Amino acid sequence: MSLRMPQNLSTSPRVETGYSVLEHELKAESAAALVRLGREVEAQLATLAAAEPGAPDRDAQVQAAADAVWRYFVQREACGVTSHQRAITDYDIPGEVLARVGVQR
Repeated sequence: MSLRMPQNLSTSPRVETGYSVLEHELKAESAAALVRLGREVEAQLATLAAAEPGAPDRDAQVQAAADAVWRYFVQREACGVTSHQRAITDYDIPGEVLARVGVQR
């Protein structure tokens, strides 16, 4: 009687294919993009918070913050997260910014 060597010596029951490797890389890039956009939201909101309420460039700062928040929300949805209430609370996004994005508290 002869014994045959195992064909797969991997300890993982999952077989890596080209598709699964690509899928993993795409998910990693989506998560990295979400982190980058989150940092941008933090920076824009900090700039807005430091601005004087009656400053002439306040409107532009509110718009820049709204644009950053909108991009962040779009990326969250691309990652499968459809509720933004937690992000609104965590980032303490002001109502004037949310109004420009079209989101209610």
